[in-house]
Amino acid sequence: MAIESSIVFFPVTDIQSTHDFYVNKIGLKLHQIQKSEASECRIYDSGYGFIGFCQYNDGRTIYGGLCISFNCHDDKDVDQQFNRVKDLGVEVVQPPQHHALFPVYSCFFKDPDNYTVEFQYIHENSQP
Repeated sequence: MAIESSIVFFPVTDIQSTHDFYVNKIGLKLHQIQKSEASECRIYDSGYGFIGFCQYNDGRTIYGGLCISFNCHDDKDVDQQFNRVKDLGVEVVQPPQHHALFPVYSCFFKDPDNYTVEFQYIHENSQP
């Protein structure tokens, strides 16, 4: 059971403006794009970690999409993390499942400050 890396996702109102800012002004490298009809997320590599930005087109507010995500090795690791954290009494938001918006298998918890924490495995590695 291993966490391989982490991503913090921030919701945005204009994914292209966000992309232009973080690539052209900050200098981050685009690592991955995840798209569906309802949403688009872009993940950037800072060299020391990842940061993600998502434009959700499902009606949620910009403040409703904050998520701290830990990337696991595979679906089995997601399940193991879920069982471990659940057994410690952490509030479960959603048990492990495959998602309709993106090719991701994940589960969600709440931390003490009500932030969403996700353990995920990304199935499709869409390149920029």
